Amino acid sequence: MFTLISPPLLQRLLLTLALCAAMAPAARAVDSSAAFETDLQRLSEILGALHHLRGVCGANEGQKWRAEMQALLDAEANTPERRSKLVASFNRGYRGFQQTYRTCTPAADAAIRRYLDEGAKIAREITARYTN
Repeated sequence: MFTLISPPLLQRLLLTLALCAAMAPAARAVDSSAAFETDLQRLSEILGALHHLRGVCGANEGQKWRAEMQALLDAEANTPERRSKLVASFNRGYRGFQQTYRTCTPAADAAIRRYLDEGAKIAREITARYTN
């Protein structure tokens, strides 16, 4: 069992995601065309991957990543089409790793670290780019 993800790193990612979701209404006001759609889809895919990988690696977080995805949907899925795209991205991330990792391996743990970093970066960039 690998536990290389420190609780402070995980908390920073969750805080960043929460800030991103909280700032979403302002982001829509700045750019109603949703130029950040690609970033939101990638973030959704990362959340799906983390939902599977953190469970496989024994993080005992339950539905934390699914709940983060729900918060993103609540903030950003203002149309059925957009909701469908974001959910499909989450499911793609989950299923892609579900087929590859059934147990925690060093590669799975490395993927978790990579996705935590990438997800935090995307959330920071969305917040910085579209809320000012």
